Amino acid sequence: MPVDNVPQAADFSDQLRRTLDQLRSRLLADRGEDAHWTGELSASALSTATAISALSIACEQMPSGDRRERYLDLIRRGAEWLKEQQNDDGGFGDTNRSHSNIATSYLVLAAETLARRVDAFWTPQVNTVLLADSAQPIGTRQSSEPSESSEEVVCERLLRLQRYLEAAGGISALRKRYGKDKTFVVPILNNLAIAGLVPWSEVSALPFEAAVFPQSMYRYLGMPVVSYAVPALVAIGQAKFLRSGCLPPWSWVRRASINPTLAVLERMQPDSGGYLEATPLTAFVVMSLVDATATHSLELGASPKARSVADERRRRVIESGLQFLEESITPEGSWPIDTNLATWVTSLSVAAMTNDPADQREWASEPMVDWILSCQHTRRHPFTGADPGGWGWTDLSGAVPDADDTPGAMVALSNLREHVTVQQRERIDGAVLDGKEWLLGLQNRDGGWPTFCRGWGKLPFDRSSTDLTAHAIRALKQLPDCPKSDAAITQGLTFLRKSQRSDGSWVPLWFGNQDRKEEDNPIYGTAKVLVDIHPRFDKNAVVKGVQYLLKTQNHDGGWGGGESVTRFWAAGNAAKTNANSALLPMPARQTVSSGVENGMTLQVSDTSGEFTSETATLSSIESRVEGSSGESAVDDSVVSSVEETALAVEALASLWERLNTTEFAGICDLVPGGPSLTLRTQDAILSGSQWLIRAACAGQLDVAWPIGFYFAKLWYHERLYPLIFTTAALGRVAGLDDTISRPETTLPR
Repeated sequence: MPVDNVPQAADFSDQLRRTLDQLRSRLLADRGEDAHWTGELSASALSTATAISALSIACEQMPSGDRRERYLDLIRRGAEWLKEQQNDDGGFGDTNRSHSNIATSYLVLAAETLARRVDAFWTPQVNTVLLADSAQPIGTRQSSEPSESSEEVVCERLLRLQRYLEAAGGISALRKRYGKDKTFVVPILNNLAIAGLVPWSEVSALPFEAAVFPQSMYRYLGMPVVSYAVPALVAIGQAKFLRSGCLPPWSWVRRASINPTLAVLERMQPDSGGYLEATPLTAFVVMSLVDATATHSLELGASPKARSVADERRRRVIESGLQFLEESITPEGSWPIDTNLATWVTSLSVAAMTNDPADQREWASEPMVDWILSCQHTRRHPFTGADPGGWGWTDLSGAVPDADDTPGAMVALSNLREHVTVQQRERIDGAVLDGKEWLLGLQNRDGGWPTFCRGWGKLPFDRSSTDLTAHAIRALKQLPDCPKSDAAITQGLTFLRKSQRSDGSWVPLWFGNQDRKEEDNPIYGTAKVLVDIHPRFDKNAVVKGVQYLLKTQNHDGGWGGGESVTRFWAAGNAAKTNANSALLPMPARQTVSSGVENGMTLQVSDTSGEFTSETATLSSIESRVEGSSGESAVDDSVVSSVEETALAVEALASLWERLNTTEFAGICDLVPGGPSLTLRTQDAILSGSQWLIRAACAGQLDVAWPIGFYFAKLWYHERLYPLIFTTAALGRVAGLDDTISRPETTLPR
């Protein structure tokens, strides 16, 4: 919901304080009676499709009864939800705010096919229209015209999907999207093969037998999947082998490896049944094992005893996975990409609250500290073989320690340390030291930090990451100096310097912008590297990073965003959210209701911090800074996103004091003879902060945008990101001295 309208005020600091107090109250209210934040991940068409496929193939092998009827009900609910998610181009995106993509669209097609195959509730003739000439691979067939029948509407929807897949390039385009990384393309093709939509020859064989080796050796074996996808490697590899076989001697090796690798698969499965708490990964494992069971290929050359042991292990994994899927469905009939990011959003929320210089930690509690401490992994992890000491993204059993959540928890605990009991302080000190050792042991030889496992690095989502490296350095910087940490920081800073792009930006690993051609997010990456950057980091690199943020600031005063954000707000989607019909960048929801036809009166804040009245139209809505002129590196029609704007403002505000010292004298001129870098930065902080204040008043913080990546470029949005990021940014600005808000220093961008 929007914050209360901030009264007109000549004092920018007063506007900021009023807005920040309301955001802090709202963030604390979201925690409720719990000792931590949980957040809410977006519903996912991709996750829902994989869950439907897994449940459908399980129902095919299941006798009639109450359990089968429960699963059929889940399938129907999921299919009904999916029907409403199709985009205008006929394809499906990962979230309700995502562009269509070929991976999700293929998975939806497979889900629809399997659901109709198993469920007599639907008329199977629908499939014969879409899947005519099924020997020809999907995406290359000629589209059929919809028949005049009771299923005409459904046929038309599926034909639109087929046309999208053909226009997108079919199977070859799917392979091209993921390149050499088989982590996701093979599971998709496996799903399509199970559904009978492509021949099994399209599915690459995976060396599942490699899983019998100790986890410490995985990085030396040239795995074709990322470190966190070993369960898919085993399950899909076995399904492919049992379907297609291979020639000796590999056939002997793989047949002998079935039972031992099933033992690995069972050992990796958490108590919840969900691998990584992720619906897609769990669903891929379940559907592959069910298909392997259905083929009865284990009878080839296996003794009865071996068969019974393997079958029992397979059954246990399937049962646990199906239970996870049943428990993970949302009331609306969808599945999220993961259960939750409770540890992550709690660490971010603590950091956001403590950014405010007026914060007294009155909201902190012993149960909160106990909860964060309880999320630390204290045993060697069965999934990745990670040593004890790290934190994962949630407190649930499927979490795996990683190099973003671990420094996040360490920083959160350090920020709370002085406001807890002596006993808790001692526990915090011990936990943070264990976290430090865990981080130091994870650092790659290139100086950067990967997500889960040291030394894999051959595939994109296993390589060292700039945002994770910067986060690890921030956590280590808060601890007492020691030679080992100091050397790690030095190596990490060297990695960051080498990773900076020629335009001054850094690109993150787990976050993107769907409106960019490369789907990367240099705003996020650059902001996360620069915020609280270590004082030893190369000053020229800092300046280049700041310059990048300044030149990419949008004309509306924010950052990032793009075509999809602009189109969303221009289409009046605020009415479908909790934004109460507020349209970017209106500061008050009630001003919208007084508008007539396409024109409406809104309040726009100029750089002095005062609100003025202006009339705008849907085609020209744009937050502007009074008197702005000159060229820009960005499109002046782009609408910014809350998340990216808040991150950029926080990063620049964290550097404000350093930019005003002699340390940066002589290298801070942005343009020879023009405004200094400090004045440009001041203007950017002011205008960005005012954009966020208006966005908060307009209810835009209720609309999270898909900037997160999960499991090989699957998009998600998290409901709390806009609120947390904005609270963190405005808290930073509130800590700056009064000179930051002097209107006479405001300059055109």
